[in-house]
Amino acid sequence: MNMLKPFISILVIPAVFVCAATPGGASAQAPAAPQGPRAPDGKPNFTGVWAGPGFAHTVGPRDTDTPRVVAYDAKNFSPVKPGGESFLKRKLSGNTRADDPTAFCLPNGLTRQILSPYAQQWIQSPGHMVILYEYMHFFRAIPIGAANRPHDKDIEPTWMGDSIGWWDGDTFVIDTVGLKEWMFDASLDLGGNGEARWHSDALHFTERLRFADPATVSYTVTVDDPKIFTAPWSQEFGMKLHPTWKIFEFVCEENNRCQGGQCADSEGQKK
Repeated sequence: MNMLKPFISILVIPAVFVCAATPGGASAQAPAAPQGPRAPDGKPNFTGVWAGPGFAHTVGPRDTDTPRVVAYDAKNFSPVKPGGESFLKRKLSGNTRADDPTAFCLPNGLTRQILSPYAQQWIQSPGHMVILYEYMHFFRAIPIGAANRPHDKDIEPTWMGDSIGWWDGDTFVIDTVGLKEWMFDASLDLGGNGEARWHSDALHFTERLRFADPATVSYTVTVDDPKIFTAPWSQEFGMKLHPTWKIFEFVCEENNRCQGGQCADSEGQKK
């Protein structure tokens, strides 16, 4: 299977409302910020199928969108600590299994997963936010509770980490720790410089989501990796709601024609 890989970021810029001056010199009141859909409990309702950061968010005919490869923008990075370069700019060894494990259908990890150019379905209840990712068929079941509460003790490091959520007004916050040392993004696919970016097992990853309009969400991530960076840094992406989309089954090993990066023509290509 010829696998698409995650993708350059789309920065969502909130609309700015300019106050018009009245004849008396006073300013007219700016219109209220647009509100998204609401759940029965009054919270913003993220339920639906979305094109995440790995899309252009230019909705076309028949509710289409354009996928693109996205990576984190180095312009946002904090200064790198001495020794941090060994994680952030890992030299390729020539062993594909070590350099890019997704080429052998291993998981791509949380920080790369959210940038993938595949649909994602969000299912919201008062107690949980569930996210179903089409790419690699991963899911997250995020318990919602008190803000800034501690994570469970003795977390086993995983590819998607231990995520908890809470509401900060109309913003939904997801706080994740317990991530394996793993690939950070798709920079290997974009760079061509013999390097791949990884994060450490100390990564603390935060996502903040709020509606910009009824079909658009501002999606800001904060990266706090004390083994690599001197301070946390953030980047803003976006998500676009697609009412007609649904999640399809994704099985990496099925019809996999690019095992380990060694690609073979499909039957259709041979004709």
